[in-house]
Amino acid sequence: MASSPISQKQLLDQDAIMAWIFLAPALLLMGVFILGPIVYLFYLSFTQGSFTKSGIYGVGLNNYARLFLSPDFWQVLFNTAYFTIATVIPTLILPVGLAVLLNRTFALRDILRTAYFIPSITSLVAVGLGWRWLFQTEGPVNGLLTQFGLDPIPWLSSTTWAMPVLILLSIWKQLGFNLVVFLAGLQTIPQSRYEAAELDGANPWQQFWYITLPGLQPTVVFATVTTAIFTLRSFEQVYVITGGGPLNSTNVLVYYIYDQAFAQFDFGYAAAAATILLAIALILVYIQLQLFGEN
Repeated sequence: MASSPISQKQLLDQDAIMAWIFLAPALLLMGVFILGPIVYLFYLSFTQGSFTKSGIYGVGLNNYARLFLSPDFWQVLFNTAYFTIATVIPTLILPVGLAVLLNRTFALRDILRTAYFIPSITSLVAVGLGWRWLFQTEGPVNGLLTQFGLDPIPWLSSTTWAMPVLILLSIWKQLGFNLVVFLAGLQTIPQSRYEAAELDGANPWQQFWYITLPGLQPTVVFATVTTAIFTLRSFEQVYVITGGGPLNSTNVLVYYIYDQAFAQFDFGYAAAAATILLAIALILVYIQLQLFGEN
């Protein structure tokens, strides 16, 4: 009997060793392809020069100082915040309403679910080319406006209207994914709650406000963070449709990093901007973990 605890401990040690053996390939890949590049990015943000070892020299915090003293960078941060907030809010509100409607049984429900989800799996480059054609000055959208007696709008050459075009595309692209997420979240809410609410005389709006929304709270937090991160890393639509213009009005952080690194060849400065982007993403993940921990 006295040897039993020792045998159990040895068994646990063996299980731990086996677990590390099975985890080792995944941890190795994570270190090589995720942690390694992050460490190199952080190192690169304190340097200037080319990618070659002989061409890199340290500059301390100079790149970060240039960032925070650059009016263009603050404009990019404002554009990114505007783009993110204006995309995230509708991309959360619309799928919640659609999920509640499509969670019911009716004709064509499965077809509508598929139709809403298709944009999320389409190529963003191909979609961007299509939207650029739709919103060009002589394009179909302006053609429709003229049919109603309205003047054409220079969508992609206007500092006022170019960003809303990108926002509309991002909402359309992300809508289907969030719809599926909220449909899955609705399945976790017990039907008995709605039945009890009906017996108490609650109308559909009261059921939605006091049962559906509280039940979807963890799903809303997840969708908020994933949508915000998806929006923060937006690049293709800016590259294909506006190229950051006109007058820097649609230049968001990822495109700014790309332009500084591969057009201006200022790799250290671009790495500093990418480090700021990483910090913003980590803050969003921290907020997600805090909110989930409270639930």
